[in-house]
Amino acid sequence: MQVEAFSVQLRPRSSMEAADLGVRVCQDAARSVFGCYLAVAVPLLVLLLAAGEIALWIPTLAIWMAKPWLDRTVLFALSRAAFGQATTPRDLWAARRQVWWAQLPRTWTLQRLSPWRSLTGPVYQLEGLSGKRQRRRVQQIRSGSARAGVLVTSAFGLAELALVAALLFFAVWLLPRGIDLRWSAFAFEPQMQLATALGYAIVVAFLEPFYVAAGFGLYLNRRVELEAWDVEQELRRAQAL
Repeated sequence: MQVEAFSVQLRPRSSMEAADLGVRVCQDAARSVFGCYLAVAVPLLVLLLAAGEIALWIPTLAIWMAKPWLDRTVLFALSRAAFGQATTPRDLWAARRQVWWAQLPRTWTLQRLSPWRSLTGPVYQLEGLSGKRQRRRVQQIRSGSARAGVLVTSAFGLAELALVAALLFFAVWLLPRGIDLRWSAFAFEPQMQLATALGYAIVVAFLEPFYVAAGFGLYLNRRVELEAWDVEQELRRAQAL
């Protein structure tokens, strides 16, 4: 890891500062991050929404299950943005085996159920470890930031819920006057279930990169704490002057 090549200023931060740093990295590299992410997310989300023809509950569940897999594309772009490198869909395609297909069973099972997956995801994807070394490393990263990782997941989960509800209420608000809405029955209408899945897909397409970025910020901060990256970065920059 070439610490001196980081384009972000490394120093020990509080958990919330670290999460904010990750979000700011995502904002600064929004063109790269969203360009790659949406190129993957939009076709997949459309495909999953089409599964509503089979059963109306499938799209929402399938989108929820697919999020850790989509996160890998975001993390690939963010990891390059931390070094000041732009990422294009062509770069993503060249790394598709590593980004999309590596650790596929874990991504769709254990990572999906992990409340701190945004924190531990970089260990699985970026550090190239396996077996006991990987498990020890995950425990080491998680030991100092697990609470912050759960808090980030909870905060973004609530944000998702609020945004989906806002989209649904906005759609209802646009309905013509005089329509009698009985919410107890309306909630189970097929149109409502499809609208919920569509709203969820839109929110995931917008919000998920920021969730991954917040966890990436926590991960970087934990490595600063463990490995004194801030000191090493300053020393190497001073030597280069």
